[in-house]
Amino acid sequence: MNLLTIGNQRAVVTYDPDTDMLRGEFIGLNGGADFYANDIASLKAEGAKSLAAFLEVCEENGIEPYRHFSGRFNARIDPQLHARAVEAAAAEGISLNQFIERAIEHEVRA
Repeated sequence: MNLLTIGNQRAVVTYDPDTDMLRGEFIGLNGGADFYANDIASLKAEGAKSLAAFLEVCEENGIEPYRHFSGRFNARIDPQLHARAVEAAAAEGISLNQFIERAIEHEVRA
């Protein structure tokens, strides 16, 4: 995964061909906070500045800076895949929710 941790915050790192630079974008914030640099060390430094500025603006305006996740979300998948997932969960004696949680856990392990 192209993830970078700055402070306690994670950011997705991509290459931006329009600027020929690395681009970082914080995830889990209640607003946009992105940053650019030519190398990883500079990207980390720019990210720290961007995050600090974002948090400062939030504090000045009384805004909660972090998104809150309820643990619930809707997903749209192919009906045949849905049916196969129900079958696989039943075959293992677990709920579809447990099956999906386990699949997501497997994909996001760091």
